[in-house]
Amino acid sequence: MREPFSRFGLSAEPGSDEFWNAVHGPVPVPDSDGWSTLFLWRGSPATLWFESWSDTIKLRQWEDSDCWYAEVPMPARLRVTYQYRTDDGHDADPLNPAAAGIDRSIFATPDAQEQPHWPVVGPDDVLPLPRTRIRWISTLFGGRRTVRVHQPDGAGPHPTVLLLDGDDWMHVHPAMTAFESAVTAGEMPPATLVFLPTPNSREAEFACNPTLWKAIRDELMPLLSENGVAIDREKLVVAGQSYGGLSAFYAALEFPDLVSRVACQSGSFWWRANRQDDSFDGPLGGDIAERLTKVDLSRLRVAFDVGEHETEMLPHCELVEKLTEEAGATVRVSRSTSAHDRAGWRHPLVRDVAWALRD
Repeated sequence: MREPFSRFGLSAEPGSDEFWNAVHGPVPVPDSDGWSTLFLWRGSPATLWFESWSDTIKLRQWEDSDCWYAEVPMPARLRVTYQYRTDDGHDADPLNPAAAGIDRSIFATPDAQEQPHWPVVGPDDVLPLPRTRIRWISTLFGGRRTVRVHQPDGAGPHPTVLLLDGDDWMHVHPAMTAFESAVTAGEMPPATLVFLPTPNSREAEFACNPTLWKAIRDELMPLLSENGVAIDREKLVVAGQSYGGLSAFYAALEFPDLVSRVACQSGSFWWRANRQDDSFDGPLGGDIAERLTKVDLSRLRVAFDVGEHETEMLPHCELVEKLTEEAGATVRVSRSTSAHDRAGWRHPLVRDVAWALRD
C-alpha cells in the first residue's frame, strides 16, 4: 500500500522515475477547514524550513527509497516561502518552478490570494535590473551603498516609489516586472522606482531612526536629481515591510515634508525604544501608538496590510491603523493570505502603492 501518496494522486512506486515525473512541487488536498500538503524531497535526509509560518519539520524516508516526505497541515489561504535543508546546504525545491532566489521556493494553497502581476521565477533565473545605478556615500549616516533606479519612458517628473529593502525586490522578487505589469494593466501611472539596499542591521537603520530620513531628504534626493532622476515630491510613496514598514510610517510622522504617502506591510509596530527583548507582549502599538495621540495626519495617505496568519502582530497593527485614521489620515486596511513573509507581501506592495498614488 502506497499511503500516504495515493491520497495525493500519486499512484506510482515511490522513488521510481514514474513517481518523480508526476511531481511538480508540493501537493495539497482539502483537509477539514484547510489543506494537507505533501512536501517531497529526492535524495539524502532533509528538513523542511518555512520563512515564518511554522517550525522546521523533519522529513521521513519512504522505506529504502530516495523519497523523503512530510504531510503538513496548512490553514486555508496561505502563501509561504520554504526551503529544504541538508548536510550539504540549503536548497530551493527542484520540483517546484516557483522560487524566491537561488535557495528558496514559494508555495500557495489553492485558495490563497492571487498575485496577478508577479511572474513565476525559477531559482536559476536572473532578474532584470534597473538601468540607472547611483553610488551614494552618506556623510550623515555613514557608509556607502548602490541605489538602483528604474525610470519610465517619457519626460518626468514621475510619481516615485522608494522601496526599502530594495535588494530583495530586485534580486529575489521581480518588483520591477510586477510594477510594469500593473502600469500596462492601467492600474497605476508610470512611476520611477528607487531601490534602496538593505542595511546590515535592519533594526539599527529602520527602527524610528531620524538620521536615515535626514540623509534620504538632504543627500539622496538631491543626488537623484543630480543624476537626472526627476522626482515628483508630491507623489512620493515610501513602501516598506516589517521594520521597513515601521520606518516608512515613522518617516510620515516625523518628516511630513518628505513623506505623505505610505504603503506599509506588516509594520513592526510592537517596537519600543526601551524594550528588553523582541517580545510582542509590550504595550500595543509600541512607541508609534504613543506618537499618534499627538499628531494631525490629515495630509497622510497610508495603506496598511498585515498577514492574516500573523497572530502576534495583528493587535499591534490594528491599534496603529485605528489611531492613524482617528488622527485624520486617509487609510486603507487589508489582510493578505500569509504570515510574516515577503512572498505574501508581493501583491499588497503593488496594489497599495497604486492606491497611495491616487488623488
